[in-house]
Amino acid sequence: MRFCVDAHAIGRNLTGNEVYIRNLLRSFAELDQTSDFIAYVSEPGAENYVPERFQCRQVSGNPFVRLGLDLSRRLREDRPDLFHVQYTAPLGCPAPVVVSVHDISFLERPEYFPPARAAQLQLTVRRTVRRAARILTPSEFSAQAIRRAYNLPEEKVTVVPNAVSSSFRPMSREQARAAVRGRLGVPVPYVLMVGDLQPRKNQTGLIHAFEELVRQHPELPHHLVLVGQDSWYASRVRRAAADSSCAHRIHFTGFVTDDELVQLYGGCDVFAFPSFYEGFGIPILEAMACGRAVTCSNSSAMLEVADGAAIVFDPQSGEQMFRALRDLLLNAELRTRMERLGYQRATGFQWKDAASKTLEVYYEVASAARSAAAAKPGAVAARSLK
Repeated sequence: MRFCVDAHAIGRNLTGNEVYIRNLLRSFAELDQTSDFIAYVSEPGAENYVPERFQCRQVSGNPFVRLGLDLSRRLREDRPDLFHVQYTAPLGCPAPVVVSVHDISFLERPEYFPPARAAQLQLTVRRTVRRAARILTPSEFSAQAIRRAYNLPEEKVTVVPNAVSSSFRPMSREQARAAVRGRLGVPVPYVLMVGDLQPRKNQTGLIHAFEELVRQHPELPHHLVLVGQDSWYASRVRRAAADSSCAHRIHFTGFVTDDELVQLYGGCDVFAFPSFYEGFGIPILEAMACGRAVTCSNSSAMLEVADGAAIVFDPQSGEQMFRALRDLLLNAELRTRMERLGYQRATGFQWKDAASKTLEVYYEVASAARSAAAAKPGAVAARSLK
């Protein structure tokens, strides 16, 4: 079998999409020694994150050129048994398509996107889902939303949970704090949040809850550290921080490397994830795998991911968010218990398992396509002429 994968997210700081495809490719190399894999990449140096035995093909970083021309041309040349994309397939695709749709927030909560981006996703994802042989998604929440939105049969959507890389592991809190102070200038102790500065991540809600925490408990020495790259919405988040009465305690790191992220998790006292909407929520598992207590929203897929191993709150309620932070920071016994429960929860999510389930789908789809092609009238005669 020959499988082609759209890996243009690698090297582009596309956070969850990049984490997903990098870890799948790495695990494919360990699990499948017989199939050919071709990764289509856009960024210089992206090939360094692709397993050595896999072929890499360069495609344009411009989405219009990539989806309108480059990928179609490459697929005609490479003739794969299957092509795997995230969200959007190229206009011309001469191979069966498997698409990963992590969530449909662009349909259910379009206000979280610039209008043009929401409209583009609504159009291109619908087209891709309609023509795909199978849709992969990381949670039951997203699976139900996708089936409902596109009126799909249950068997067309397969849940393959995301996972957490083995690089996220417990380390000494003091060692981690020393590293983040030295490399990033982050003051300690701190509460951590990870996510691009965009409206659905709800950093402004967390800023207000943290402000209330400091107001009611001035004895707490904690800072708030927000990790994530800027987006079109970033100025509003930064303005909320600047207008806060505890602005001097709120810090932005921007995008960080994988090593820095592990150290940031390791050095925090509490990890907070106040997002309004997630198809999964990988940072929840990353923090748990690093042995840190987590408090997160009880909405969308996050309750499914946390599954009793985090203190949850309504992301619309600043009061609930404040209480969750207060309880974890002031109650050492509760914090220790949640650290233990979270670590146990994270061990159940391995990228090898996700890759194995994904490969099962690949083989099912590719084998069905081959059988269908062989059954077409004239197929036997056509083969005899080759």
